[in-house]
Amino acid sequence: MAKDPLLQPYQLKHLTLKNRLMISSHEPAYTEDGMPKDRYRLYHLERAKGGVALTMTAGSAVVSRDSPPAFGNILAYKDEVVGWMKKLTDDCHEHDCKVMIQLTHLGRRTRWDAGDWLPNLGASRKREPAHRAFPKQAEDWDIPRIIQDYADACERMQAAGLDGVEIECYGHLPDQFLSPLTNQMDGAYGGAFENRARFATEILTACRDRVGPDFIIGLRFVADEAEDGGIPVEEGVQFAQSLKDLGVIDFINVIRGRVHTDAALADVIPVQGMRYAPHLDFAGRIRHEVGLPTFHAARIPDVATARHAVATGQLDMVGMTRAHIADPHIVRKIEAGQEDDIRPCVGATYCLGRIYHGGAALCIHNPSTGREEYLPHEVEKAADKKTVVVVGAGPGGLEAARVASLRGHDVTVLEAADAPGGQVRLAAQARDRSEMIGITDWRAAQCEAQGVSVRYNTFAEAEDVLALNPDVAIIATGGLARDEILDKGNDLVVSAWDILSGDVKPGENVLLFDEVGDYAGIQAAQMLAEAGAKLEMMTPHQALSVEVSGITLVPFMRQMQDRDVRFTVTYRVTGVERDGNRLLAHIGSDYMDLDQIREVDQVVVNSGVDPLDDLYFDLKPQSQNLGAVDYDALLDGTPQTLNGGPKGFQLFRIGDAVSSRNTHAAILDAFRLMRAN
Repeated sequence: MAKDPLLQPYQLKHLTLKNRLMISSHEPAYTEDGMPKDRYRLYHLERAKGGVALTMTAGSAVVSRDSPPAFGNILAYKDEVVGWMKKLTDDCHEHDCKVMIQLTHLGRRTRWDAGDWLPNLGASRKREPAHRAFPKQAEDWDIPRIIQDYADACERMQAAGLDGVEIECYGHLPDQFLSPLTNQMDGAYGGAFENRARFATEILTACRDRVGPDFIIGLRFVADEAEDGGIPVEEGVQFAQSLKDLGVIDFINVIRGRVHTDAALADVIPVQGMRYAPHLDFAGRIRHEVGLPTFHAARIPDVATARHAVATGQLDMVGMTRAHIADPHIVRKIEAGQEDDIRPCVGATYCLGRIYHGGAALCIHNPSTGREEYLPHEVEKAADKKTVVVVGAGPGGLEAARVASLRGHDVTVLEAADAPGGQVRLAAQARDRSEMIGITDWRAAQCEAQGVSVRYNTFAEAEDVLALNPDVAIIATGGLARDEILDKGNDLVVSAWDILSGDVKPGENVLLFDEVGDYAGIQAAQMLAEAGAKLEMMTPHQALSVEVSGITLVPFMRQMQDRDVRFTVTYRVTGVERDGNRLLAHIGSDYMDLDQIREVDQVVVNSGVDPLDDLYFDLKPQSQNLGAVDYDALLDGTPQTLNGGPKGFQLFRIGDAVSSRNTHAAILDAFRLMRAN
């Protein structure tokens, strides 16, 4: 461990960072009234306890009132932020974790109807596709006002005891001035590179003047927009070197690409189905050419890649942000020689996807992330040892088994298939979602290490469960694809599951009706397209794949849009009938009476799942609690004590065995239930 590159300290000016792992600035949308209160604080504190050297808060904290929050941003223009940030910083400092914050003015990269409804601002009137606001072009009186706002915010963070700030300069207002693609200013702030760089330079100079030489100031900036007409790498390097020469920045955090569309953002923040660390070599080049301490984060999800980045001198500090959302204790496990126990980031980007859907960041398979206040990451031993039987080795069942075993219980899992995985195993059949199997592989390995008995190829009946004399029986049998959704012809269609599993061969001319808008639909569409089908993907919603975040949709669209694929919104399949060797699909609408006909040779439907719950209902009358769940106890983290049935075992069902939801819901069900039972 003493020779591990990741565990070596790093000296950043006067600041000693105890190792080379950091959490880059990001916004989990945990604020309350724009303030980083307890939920926000405890999220960062958990990662400080886990051993990370530096946690960067906010992505980004807004410095001006005319920069309304896009997704729960911290309001750094309010004086009250000082007290909240001080509490967070003091707590993290107790664990020798340094704290910084990212400051920004979002410019055009936010909604026009948020916050105080002040006009959006930009270096031109060009609209950003992602947030759809039409900005006004900055006027002469805007520029000094915003520069002062940056300096004021920087001073607030210094007063709160933070170790430094990072100024955001990619996609936000300073970069909107810097980029030729978004700057249409005249005079001193437009045209030549020196003029386009003036605004950001004046911001950093004002911040440095305000806080003095001993406060850390860094720059997260796009060193190459990787687009014709955008910032070329030569200008990116020149910009950073000029700031270095002025002495206004202490480190750089390197970005490559643009973020103005979902597709562009996915190249900056790669998701599942995209390659690891795509910009690492580029960041190393910028470090060499600029000569400043260099940070970088862009899909570095595993310890081996992070170790390589430091060992080869490409980075000084490695951002493993989504990885720490999945497992806040990465450093502690490295130090203990327990790298195999690290819960893997599988790249699902459920965290960022939820933010863009108006929610708060959650990890697809760590239910405690963002719930630290009432759902601890660590599991305590139970006072009394129990016998626990779990039926189903999907993500929910394996989580129930894992947690029950950590509690000290004797656990047996009964699984009908020959391997673990459940629906995750099905999802992983798609090339771009193959990493999903890490969710159940990790749990299966944890269960094996903890001595859980797993019996595969066992289709459990009630007597099989009862024969094990359980104190607790967990039914995690999942569900089966819904197949009774049409007015007629349900026997003539196949499910998205049939396509994903390979049980049904893709047709040549296919209509895929996606009623749910989740990943199963878009995965099946990709498989059909890649098999050479002429495909129409239809949804009754006003948009495609409404349950799939824009950024995670990108790899699928890139596999389909140059093929014979057509996307149709606001229509639904109402029925199917046979016409010789062809199928006639009747097409209706929720908006008006309509009956159109599509002639195809295959109709695929995606409509969620129906619970596979026969075993649960067979066992329910024999259970002590009659299957009932005390929701107050569940949410309070106290044991389940309901009774009313015969003495014996408690019975619960979780995940899709209850209702059609998602992987996170199944794991959350299991964790909440078993951590107190």
